Amino acid sequence: MLWSEPDDKPPEDLRAVQAKLRRLGVVLALAAVLVMIVLW
Repeated sequence: MLWSEPDDKPPEDLRAVQAKLRRLGVVLALAAVLVMIVLW
């Protein structure tokens, strides 16, 4: 990591953002699959 953080405690907001982005990516992937199925 570029910033100085204690190694025993990772930042909670960063993990929350990563989880939110991962969930958003899954939702976008499912929506893209559904659109392709509908438009096929």
